[in-house]
Amino acid sequence: MEWLHHIEGVFLSIAQIGEVMLEGIAVFCVLMGLSATAQLVLKLVRHRKRVEFPFIQVRLKFGLWLALALEFQLGADILNTTIAPTTEALIRLAVIAVIRTFLNYFLNKEIEIQIEMREQAKAHRYRSLFVDDSEDATHE
Repeated sequence: MEWLHHIEGVFLSIAQIGEVMLEGIAVFCVLMGLSATAQLVLKLVRHRKRVEFPFIQVRLKFGLWLALALEFQLGADILNTTIAPTTEALIRLAVIAVIRTFLNYFLNKEIEIQIEMREQAKAHRYRSLFVDDSEDATHE
């Protein structure tokens, strides 16, 4: 039975290393998201033409990175729960899973809205290529 404890120790070490790596990747994702979002904000501020600031674009950019970070954090918490299944670890796992689910749901909704708005704008631009403004004014 000594060999069984040795194998258990090896698996425990692997799980702990995996947990730390996944947490590191989650932190990296948040920092990359912060950097990418800051770059987007600077670009939008520089090229803004006196129109309303596109906060949705900024939220989507950072939100997608946060969702990715939460995926890795969830993986780390699953490993932690496997190593030491305490009530606190299980609650933490459940909370992160719920947050991730809600964040993904609302991000997907916003992305769908953005895609729909872009498609409508594209269709409007396409129609305007073939419709003469003077003809359009006479029909109204």
